[in-house]
Amino acid sequence: MWVQRGERGDPLRSPMPWVPPACAHRPLIKGSTFEENFCNKCENQKHLCYEVEVLEGDAWAPVEELQGFLRNQGLNPALTPRHAELCFLDRVPSWHLDEGKQHRLTCYISWSPCPDCALELVQFLGENSHVSLCMCTAGIQTKLYGQEDGLSNLRDIGTQLTIMTHDGQHGS
Repeated sequence: MWVQRGERGDPLRSPMPWVPPACAHRPLIKGSTFEENFCNKCENQKHLCYEVEVLEGDAWAPVEELQGFLRNQGLNPALTPRHAELCFLDRVPSWHLDEGKQHRLTCYISWSPCPDCALELVQFLGENSHVSLCMCTAGIQTKLYGQEDGLSNLRDIGTQLTIMTHDGQHGS
């Protein structure tokens, strides 16, 4: 219900998946890489790959130095536990994104954001009109109270949400 698929957010009824514009030109990762990093069974082991693009004329151009990989913080007892999405948001201010240009942040994440992380993402996007978010997730956390509301709020603020699948397609 929360996955935006059509032009107006309507689910598509065709066998072809909806592919977010930010993902359409990307090569697919190897199945073994997908399995290792995005099909983990433990919702506490969240992986997040990200990249940043800037709108140049009518096309999105990657900002090569602004891409990376994060995991939940706190597996090391010396660190305070923190979800990967919040670790990602911690990095954004250091990038000094030009408020006069549009930027697209694309995240590939192993589990959908928890309600608290979804709220933080919504607040960030609300305060940064020059930034949009595309989030591709491999799994939806279903056991958390407020999960559907958090994802709906992300969708409502304009986040492109889709599910990655193992069968070589970007979404379903």
